[in-house]
Amino acid sequence: MQTIIGSGGAVGIPLAKALKKFTDHIRLVSRTPKKVNETDELFPLDVSDLSQIDSAVAGSETVYVVIGFEYKLSVWQYTWPPFMKAVINACKKHHAKLVFFDNVYMYDSSAIPFMTEDSPIHAPSKKGAVRQQLHEMIMNEVKNGSLTALIARSADFYGPDNKNSTLNMLVIDQLLKGKKAQVLGAPDKIHTYTYTPDAAVATALLGNTADAYNQVWHVPTTKEKLTNRQWIQLVAEELKVEAKIQTVPVWLIRILGLFMPVMRELPEMNYQNEQDYIFDSSKFEKRFGISATAPKDGIRILIENLKGKKNAVTSSETD
Repeated sequence: MQTIIGSGGAVGIPLAKALKKFTDHIRLVSRTPKKVNETDELFPLDVSDLSQIDSAVAGSETVYVVIGFEYKLSVWQYTWPPFMKAVINACKKHHAKLVFFDNVYMYDSSAIPFMTEDSPIHAPSKKGAVRQQLHEMIMNEVKNGSLTALIARSADFYGPDNKNSTLNMLVIDQLLKGKKAQVLGAPDKIHTYTYTPDAAVATALLGNTADAYNQVWHVPTTKEKLTNRQWIQLVAEELKVEAKIQTVPVWLIRILGLFMPVMRELPEMNYQNEQDYIFDSSKFEKRFGISATAPKDGIRILIENLKGKKNAVTSSETD
């Protein structure tokens, strides 16, 4: 049995598809889980009741944690550490391996222009401090020999079924509305993005490779050093619209935060957008011989997916 906690999200859905290559016994865990594969087992979970974690993990050979909590510092501080402790304890009790899908917030700000698995861990933000705590909780157990685990780390990501990425919200959604694409920070700084189907395939492969455990891996991410402006141009070309851009400085983010709660959470993270942001996945590529999807292809598939959903809704409304 391989179990996905957070199965309904942007990574959980393609991960369930990717795991089908390795097993027919997949348990999907979320608040309201839905089958991805016909043979999936569904396990509803209310994360406010951590006592349910043990039952969700019981019987699992491997547990994938790809869950996302509300993008709010107070929620992260209150929810993430006890949740991860419960998952770790359950994995230890039931002798399950742990695969944690993580981000880059714990890396020192000096690492952002070129991040590798060996980049210094020194979180420059409060949200980063939470992620650093989770990293240390897992790797300390690994070091003690009490847990078999790995961390699959991703850059900022984009892809189908991913409503909450900055590329989706600030660029694609804006251009679709006939508005200007918004850029946080400097539009001409390089920013590499991870394509979520690539991340899912890589995470499934790592979870089913014995010698991949007890270390950190960067999932395959484009080596094309595109700036935010160039990403916007790719999206605009696919949408066949003009690539209009609005730069959103920190002071404006703070003002918008008075009316839009999610914007209040962004200023402390803006250090990532004011310098080049290059996420290196050479370690994975050399080990497994798998490269990332080209940005042009990833954007094309994402836009086709959005158009397909829009057409489906329009068709159902006219039936």
